[in-house]
Amino acid sequence: MNQLRLLIGSTFLAILLVSCSAQKRVWYLQDAQPFTPEQIAENGQIRIKPLDRLTIVVNSKDPELAVPFNSSTSYNSLTGSNISSTASSQALQMRTVDENGMLDMPVIGKVKCAGKTRSELAETIADKIREGGYINDPTVNVQFADMKISVIGEVLRPGFYDVTRDKISIFDALAMAGDMTVYGVRSEVIVTREVDGVRTIQVLDLTSKEIFDSPAFYLQQNDVVYVKPNKYKAQAGEISQNRNFYLSLVGTAISVATLIVTLTK
Repeated sequence: MNQLRLLIGSTFLAILLVSCSAQKRVWYLQDAQPFTPEQIAENGQIRIKPLDRLTIVVNSKDPELAVPFNSSTSYNSLTGSNISSTASSQALQMRTVDENGMLDMPVIGKVKCAGKTRSELAETIADKIREGGYINDPTVNVQFADMKISVIGEVLRPGFYDVTRDKISIFDALAMAGDMTVYGVRSEVIVTREVDGVRTIQVLDLTSKEIFDSPAFYLQQNDVVYVKPNKYKAQAGEISQNRNFYLSLVGTAISVATLIVTLTK
């Protein structure tokens, strides 16, 4: 009887330990201490790159003065057509940054914008308008027109996601995708990013507070986040494929055998 109790107790303890270990695998920031500030290495604001599309609207207390900067050749991102100068002051003006990181603005001409944040570009445009003596009180609004990131792999809702803020962290991206599934490897999340025509790959360990030191903690436009499946999901997928293969093989063999029997009658 004592041996039976010991066996039952040992089994229960083993199950408890396995359960705790499995639970810990899905925790984030396992080594972070509560109420302890962690310094984030990167500022993280999204910066403009070549071929980004922006919506830019210039305003003034005197709306007529702003009309030339919202020119008649501007493209309306909402209707997909060119708009007239009378309507342009109220429409979103979509403009594309060229391959050299320059933006062609009406009246003031080329403006260097690659590497700037939205607010920095808005300030630069406003300064050029004031310096040219065109408007004394310009206000400039700059928005990203169609900025997206991709989240794929072991998340609840993989796909493309629009980014509407100046900062988006890796945790924000996972939240938009419905978080990782229990099969996602939290210690090896991959972020691919293109910088000056060169694709870089960063591997993030979301179980460690050292993630805050990574340049990929904050995402940039067009980043791709990939969550790898753990070995259990990979094995399950392989077993499923093998099962389907053998079932198909057996079905084919039965069909061939039936055909042979039919022909030999």
